[in-house]
Amino acid sequence: MRHPQPPQPPSPERSAELRRRFAEEARSERPDLATLCLLVGAEADGTLDEAGLDAAQVELDRLAGQLPFRPGTPRAWAVALRDLLGERYGFHGVAADYQRLESSLLHEVLRRRRGLPILLSVVWLEVARRAGAPVYGVALPGHFVVGFGAESEPVPGSPTGSLSGSPSGSLEERVLVDPFDGGRLLTGQDAEVLVAGATGAGLRPSMLEPAAPLDVVSRVLNNIRAWAARRPEQSAVGLWAVDLALLLPAHAARLRYERARLLVQRGEFSAGAGELEAYAEVVAAVDQAVAEEVRGEARAARAMLN
Repeated sequence: MRHPQPPQPPSPERSAELRRRFAEEARSERPDLATLCLLVGAEADGTLDEAGLDAAQVELDRLAGQLPFRPGTPRAWAVALRDLLGERYGFHGVAADYQRLESSLLHEVLRRRRGLPILLSVVWLEVARRAGAPVYGVALPGHFVVGFGAESEPVPGSPTGSLSGSPSGSLEERVLVDPFDGGRLLTGQDAEVLVAGATGAGLRPSMLEPAAPLDVVSRVLNNIRAWAARRPEQSAVGLWAVDLALLLPAHAARLRYERARLLVQRGEFSAGAGELEAYAEVVAAVDQAVAEEVRGEARAARAMLN
């Protein structure tokens, strides 16, 4: 099956402005998840101009305005979001969505009503947040979902036995939903199955902790980098995804190594070698053997200039 080519990137001047805004938002006191995800989309898609960015925010507002006023319990909120987004508007995901870059771009997910679990979860989160719901993201291994309820309240009983709450619900209950499956409410056993399928291990209470906005954005960029890594001809996509990840306040030092190797892969041997050498200096403080291997890669890259 042939999949569409990813969108064309913005101009260098537009990209520089988007990255400045991305870094500023990421370092703000309360980073806005929708804004950051839309800036990622604008870095991927040169046709997403200011009017398009505003239109996406307006669409999230419009969807939130169609929710019932203050459903009450977390379970009632979850059902209301499922009925609106999953059933009425048809937001969901299928296996083929993993093959499309658009599935990681918020403006495209709003347009197509399809996407990866984490981007569909962003839609749920942003619509619910605008409506005043007690909502948060849950970064289960391999499958992002959404939680409703007080973030600070422990899940009653066992860590997996009371996720869906009682039929009548209570203000203290916490409910998980799977936006990829149209907002299906998850039982504790459902969550265990999702984690076991991704890791082969059991569900731990720490996996149910709320995900911070910057952690969500980092995971979105990780997905884009993984998409590009499977497609060597899309190294430019991998490069801008790494560049944005490096603008986040906290990031892995190894991203510098990934960026250097992407530059070499793209034929920018001198720049790539320079970044490899810089990374080797950092690594040398903890592992001389690895640092020497990286220096060897730098020498090999410079040799390609001859």
